[in-house]
Amino acid sequence: MACRLSELVVDCRDPEELAAWWAEVLGYRVLSRDEDGAVEIGPETGFGGPAPTLVFAPVADPSPGKPRLHVDVSPSDRDQDAELDRLLALGATPADVGQTGEENWHVLADPEGNPFCLLRRRLEPPPTPERPT
Repeated sequence: MACRLSELVVDCRDPEELAAWWAEVLGYRVLSRDEDGAVEIGPETGFGGPAPTLVFAPVADPSPGKPRLHVDVSPSDRDQDAELDRLLALGATPADVGQTGEENWHVLADPEGNPFCLLRRRLEPPPTPERPT
């Protein structure tokens, strides 16, 4: 059996603020808060579900320089242009990582400057878990 991606950890200055921002972007909710200040967000299914969770861990000074990992997001209920407008309204900013301008994706940065890409391809939203009635 192979491993499965279960969570991504992001070092940041303000875990509460960045977790809230990414929760809004992804339609996630806060799953837990640790004593050390880390905040975990994820889908309704929680940790171990079909999508990985994100853990925002507090660090005094996140490492500068080019990150070795970034997140790609895809629109799920609108086209790429409408999603770009939504992300910019939430506080994302355009980022230049050396792209040519011919790409069919947008490179943006979250409020702490972490780059991520908005892809063109629209994905269906994940199924909502059934709740007991």
